[in-house]
Amino acid sequence: MPMDINLPDVLAEVTAVFDRYETALVTNDVPVLDELFWDSPHTLRYGVGENLYGYDAIKAFRAGRPVQGLERSILKTVITTYGRDFATANVEFQRAGGNKTGRQSQTWMRTPQGWRVVAAHVSLLPAPPPLA
Repeated sequence: MPMDINLPDVLAEVTAVFDRYETALVTNDVPVLDELFWDSPHTLRYGVGENLYGYDAIKAFRAGRPVQGLERSILKTVITTYGRDFATANVEFQRAGGNKTGRQSQTWMRTPQGWRVVAAHVSLLPAPPPLA
């Protein structure tokens, strides 16, 4: 049986919830960020400087995260849905005033409460060398 990739209605749902997450991220709307991660010990988030296992660790990180310097420009976004209940969102970004490219990957799953991030990874590429 072939997998249904990017069904239009499911892709629209995931894009909308991803956009909601992005807005919450750059405005530090911690309640929305907490809401959009799956409340489970199975959830994980690998950050630039931290490995967080379980919803409680992710929530504690969000509560103590600095609120300055969260603005960023999205360079590229790829959202792919697989069937009706699973999706990935991958982003390349640059922080305002920065010269490093960041990468963010999220795995989304439909739960009874709605779409939730079940795994996430954020990393930075090294800054490009100065022009000679």
